[in-house]
Amino acid sequence: MNIETLSLIFFKNYEELNINFSKKINLIIGNNGAGKTNLLDAIYYLAFCKSYFNSRDINNIKFGEFFFSIKGVFKKNNSIEHIYCAFKKGQKKVFKRNNKKYLKYSDHLGFIPLVMLSPLDINLINEGSEFRRRFIDSVLSQFNNIYLKKLIKYNEVLKSRNIYLKQRNNFLKHNDLTLEIYDQQMSNISEYIHSERQKFIQMFNPIFKNFYKKISNQNNIVNLKYQSQLNNSKLDELLKVNFGKDKLLQYTTCGIHKDDILMQTNENLIKKIGSQGEIKSYLIALKLSQFYFLKTILKLSPILLIDDLIDKLDLNRVEAIIEIISKDDFGQVLISDTNNIDLEKIIKKYSKNYEVFRVKNAKILS
Repeated sequence: MNIETLSLIFFKNYEELNINFSKKINLIIGNNGAGKTNLLDAIYYLAFCKSYFNSRDINNIKFGEFFFSIKGVFKKNNSIEHIYCAFKKGQKKVFKRNNKKYLKYSDHLGFIPLVMLSPLDINLINEGSEFRRRFIDSVLSQFNNIYLKKLIKYNEVLKSRNIYLKQRNNFLKHNDLTLEIYDQQMSNISEYIHSERQKFIQMFNPIFKNFYKKISNQNNIVNLKYQSQLNNSKLDELLKVNFGKDKLLQYTTCGIHKDDILMQTNENLIKKIGSQGEIKSYLIALKLSQFYFLKTILKLSPILLIDDLIDKLDLNRVEAIIEIISKDDFGQVLISDTNNIDLEKIIKKYSKNYEVFRVKNAKILS
């Protein structure tokens, strides 16, 4: 899987751009604010129908303009695919594959397998459980459409249940028929989602441990532990037990929307004891594992986007990462960074198939 060309009009700080990429490694270098990260985000947009950094489409229009468009030509299993996205103020976003418009964005998810690594991923470790659930969901949704549909349905029912709890708070009883319907729907869906998440962590954990060992100069024992209220109880039982609490708080306090991943090193949470370098290595190992996991399932190499690789990493770790991603089985990689001298030298050591793009003021320098 690779992207061959990318065309932008009024996307973020770009007025207009057309660029052709190498099939292997692409190094995009430039100062902060030049637009290198925005190139990666445009590619991410074409895979996930949204920005990695800003979910509001209107905020991705270049200042002073009223629309943006992104076009990408991809090669997938020897087939050429044209993906197009456009958004105009006051109108609904348009998303097309080979000139055919999608009716639902979810129908496109997974068609362009892609993994993004960004400094923003520090939220996976430092922030709340919703970020770690989103990580699981983003991986599973790229190859399991049933999971994606059930997750969307679960969130719809959860939203309706919470609204009902607020509206009927003073009149709710244990045998409320509407609440029982919501509870049954959530219980049925949650069994599948919980099972798929559990299987994912079991398969993913050894891959993650292996990658962390390869890129880290530490002997830390790392581990990912799936934490869920459904590990020991069924949701219908939990909803009955927590009825009074839900009624008082006016929202649903139990379910798979409370799941979490405990990210551990030496049996402690990495966010409590890890150095900046160890945490960055942990995140990179997570994303390289995501790449390998998807490749194994899909029998196809995803596109790998890496934003700001060198920050908080020593050169030994950087070299270990470049050596891994330079191998033929890793497919197309796009890396953005400001430190071009050391990084380009390291890439040249491990790969002959690479291109360097220098970005300044949202333009590619020749």
